[in-house]
Order: sequence, then C-alpha cells, then structure tokens
Amino acid sequence: MATVLIQREKLQSWVEQVFIHHGFSVENALLSADVLMAADLRGIDSHGVARLSGYLRLIERKRINPEPLMKIVHETPSTATLDADEGIGLVSAPAAMDIAIEKAKNVGSGWVAIQNSNHFGIAAYHAMKALPHDMIGFAVTNASPLVTPVLGAERMLGTNPICIAVPALNEPPFVLDMATSAASNGKLEIAERAGNSIPSGWLTTKDGSDSISPSELRNGGMLLTLGSDMDHGSYKGFGLAAAVDILSGVLSGANYGPWVPPFVSFLDPLDNLPGKGIGHFVGAWRIDGFRPAEEFKKHMDQWIQRFKATKPLQSDNPVQIPGDKERNSQTERVHRGIPLVENVWNDLQNISAQTGIVLAS
Repeated sequence: MATVLIQREKLQSWVEQVFIHHGFSVENALLSADVLMAADLRGIDSHGVARLSGYLRLIERKRINPEPLMKIVHETPSTATLDADEGIGLVSAPAAMDIAIEKAKNVGSGWVAIQNSNHFGIAAYHAMKALPHDMIGFAVTNASPLVTPVLGAERMLGTNPICIAVPALNEPPFVLDMATSAASNGKLEIAERAGNSIPSGWLTTKDGSDSISPSELRNGGMLLTLGSDMDHGSYKGFGLAAAVDILSGVLSGANYGPWVPPFVSFLDPLDNLPGKGIGHFVGAWRIDGFRPAEEFKKHMDQWIQRFKATKPLQSDNPVQIPGDKERNSQTERVHRGIPLVENVWNDLQNISAQTGIVLAS
C-alpha cells in the first residue's frame, strides 16, 4: 500500500487548526496535536493522526466535550482525583500529570486519578513529562472492552496500557510503554490497513477459535491477554490488565470492565453505568526522595549500558532497552517525515474537505 511522507511541522499545524475548528481552545488544540505527533514520531502509528477522525466523530456525537471545565473533586497533599468534564484524554492526562509533578515537588510523590475522560493517546507522552524534573513517571488507562480474561469468552477489559519512564544521566531514558493484551488494538488496525494477517495467539473469533485475521475483532472476536494462553502466562497479563482497570476506573470513579464507553462513535455507551467516562491514573515520584538524583542517574547509565552490551543471539540484532525502538523511529521521522498509509491519508483528506482546512503532502 502506498504511503505519503509529510513533515511533522506541517502535519502538526494542520491538526491544531482542525481541533480549533471543532471548538478546542488554542491551548488545548496545541496540546492535543502535540500528543498525536509524539505518537507518530515514535512509530506508534495507531495512536497518532490515525485516531483523529475517530475523535472528531466523538465530538460530533457530543461524547467528547471540546471545552471542558476540569476540576479536582478530591485531594490530599500527595493525591487528587480530577473530573475531566468529558474532555479528551489528550488534554486531561497531561493536566493531571502536571498536578502530580507539583505534588511530588512538595511532598515527594504525586498521584492523580482521572474520571469522566476519553481516550488519552500514548501513555508514554504523559509519563515522560516527569523526566525533566528528575522524577519517575507513571501512566495507565483503561479502555473499551475488547479483551477476554483468562478462560473467558466475553469482552471484559481494554488493552489497558502501562507506561513507566525513568531518567538517566547521559543515556536516553528507560521508557516502558506496553499494552497488557497480547497485542494492542492498534497493531490489528495497522495490519488491516496494510492487508496483512496477524500472528496466532493475538485474537480469537467470537466462539473462541484462534484467528489470524485482524478484521475478526469487528466480527465479535476477542483480543487475548498478554501471554495468550495459560501455558505461556496469560493469567499474568490478565492480572496486569485488571490492576490497570482498578486503578484507572474503580479508584477514580470512572467506568471499568465491560462498562468502559466504546471508542467508536457508532456504538453508544451502555445504560446504567457505574462511573463517569473513561479513567486514567498517573503519578510521579522524586528520585531524591530515595537517594541523590545524580547518583541514581549515573547508575541508570551503567544499567542501560550493561544491558545494551548483552551478548546478542544474533550479531546483527543487538539487545535494546524499552524506549530504544521508539527513539530510533523519532530520529528517523524528524529527518525524513512521518509516513501515512493510504487509508489514513484519505481520512485526513476527507477531514480537509469537510473543514476547508487544506493539507498538502
């Protein structure tokens, strides 16, 4: 399938204008566009501008509030719960992370639960906000139910990602950003756009049979938890996904489990929901709350260097630490441009036609 290369600055400016056209403040439009660009630059194509048309449909259905009045509804010196007023998670999660960082500056750590929110993009964007402050960042979110728990035959959990970002001194930071399902829904979307099959163990049909067709999810199929089956530790993936759901939903007062609202606009949320919107949970803790930050970061450099020097299984395929792949993608895409597959490019051109905001390659 053909791809279109476009420079980040041009694409980001266009996305900002589209959000403003749909009622976002300039500040929130710039922030939302920056989160999407971070995903595309880091090679997480499923969570970049490929998501834009979905967000706009939710805005049109009045399921995303473009002008939220977010407020703290519960607070202690080190914790808070933020009501996002049905705003987009691209805005509410960074706002919550800023609160967590300020609390960490004052008392050593800060933790913020977010209710009444929507899809928040890549978790890494939010967790990495802690890095310049010599803090470790943490971000999780629940999501639309697409994943069946171990031994289940029903969609009960989202792909529920986890991100932990840890600073180093001279080395790039350690950034673990992972779904708790065997594969993220985004990987299925990418495979479907490219006309490719998916590996066995990611997805089942609605009757529980293994499937290698990424489109099976739209036919009632179910994603599997990390590990895929009991023999390969799927109960561990289930445990991680459940923990994310509890922190993001039960703790915050958002929805959880099968009640998390769907991302697609053509499906309405269920009735009699137990909570408010989609939930996130973010945090930051100061390194110097445990030991001098400079000392810690020197040891992080040593940790990173030693693991990257691990004897490789294949000489031309060295060991990487979490975050390396995304950083390499960012370096390349800043220089060459962001590649957009044909389906995504056509989506953006449809938005251009509807809004009158021109996007040229």
